[in-house]
Amino acid sequence: MFGAVLVAVVAIGFADAGTWAGNVFTDLTTGRPWMFFILCPGGLALSVWLTQRFFQGAQGSGIPQAIAALHMQPEHQDRVLSPRVAAAKIGLCVFGLACGASIGREGPTVQIGSSIMHSLGRVLKLPRAEVRQALILAGGAAGIAGAFNTPIAGVVFAIEELGHGVRSRTLGSTLYAVVLGGIATVGIAGNYTYFGTTDAALGWGAGWWLGVPLAGVVGGLAGGLFARLLVEGVRIWPKPLRQLAVRSPVFFAAFCGLVLALVGLATNGTALGSGYDPAKALVEQAAGAPSSVVLFTVAKFIATTASYLSGMPGGIFAPSLAVGSGLGAALAPLVPAAGAGALVLLGMVSYFSGVVQAPLTATVIVMEMTNNQGLTVPLMAAALIAMQTSRFVCRKPLYGTLSKRFH
Repeated sequence: MFGAVLVAVVAIGFADAGTWAGNVFTDLTTGRPWMFFILCPGGLALSVWLTQRFFQGAQGSGIPQAIAALHMQPEHQDRVLSPRVAAAKIGLCVFGLACGASIGREGPTVQIGSSIMHSLGRVLKLPRAEVRQALILAGGAAGIAGAFNTPIAGVVFAIEELGHGVRSRTLGSTLYAVVLGGIATVGIAGNYTYFGTTDAALGWGAGWWLGVPLAGVVGGLAGGLFARLLVEGVRIWPKPLRQLAVRSPVFFAAFCGLVLALVGLATNGTALGSGYDPAKALVEQAAGAPSSVVLFTVAKFIATTASYLSGMPGGIFAPSLAVGSGLGAALAPLVPAAGAGALVLLGMVSYFSGVVQAPLTATVIVMEMTNNQGLTVPLMAAALIAMQTSRFVCRKPLYGTLSKRFH
């Protein structure tokens, strides 16, 4: 109980710090586009140097580390789950957002939640391996629930993505942790919806039969390509960049930061950071949406790929949902019968499902984050199409494959 509440409190504090960092970056770069070329390369290089020098285990999104820890021997779990790693994850992610990195805090919150629960288990000196495993799983699920204020998605994520090979009896602890963490989140932050509220609907007709398959196929292909780029890493890059990544990771991170700076210059900074504000504007069909959704989508895709491959700590949940929102908005003129609002949500769920190949999680997250239950069936259909399409591009599941690097 204490651990679940603590995860929720840390998740809320992390969210506030991330918002503050994004505002700092906006303030520093507004009217000063040359600042992109200082903050992005310098920030990514410093983040990677600190991670490799002092905080091994904090790199990347954090979800692969939580999955890996579930299958590690207890004596090795502290390499990726500890208070030190959790604190570094928070600090370096906030720093990365202040430097314009296209990262999210949701994946890192999974590792942080698992670290908190794992550390409490060590303090209590719990002897049984399955109980320690249950704590790690519960902490990760509570992290997702707290980061998005999506308790149902936390449970589904634990079952569909984290809990492969974990005994079913541990899911009871997961449910308790998510419920308690959800109560704490609502009590402290209020019952907010992450991407606002939309009443977009999809009538039975051309919108259904054209919009759902189109979003599912395009989103699945794009999401599968993104996952493939992350799984392959720098192995498919030109030889000079592969050598730079191996011999001098810090300079390679600076190169990735230079890519970010160019993206920021081309989009006036809208494609940098978590992508929360433009994605919310697209979901709510409100002011502040990108003037060119095609440019935003492509630029956000490039920025998120560069940020992750740099090796810095940071997640891909929020940036992926932002890419999906732009993708759906770009497809909307092709299916006017569906409506722009519905296509945005279909694009989000399809791209995200294509990336993580977890259609239930994708559906529930988008449904809960936008407070829209009316689109549940078309969202699920698009997510399933996207998952199958994604497998033509990336046969290996993203998080499961990345977790093997930490075994």
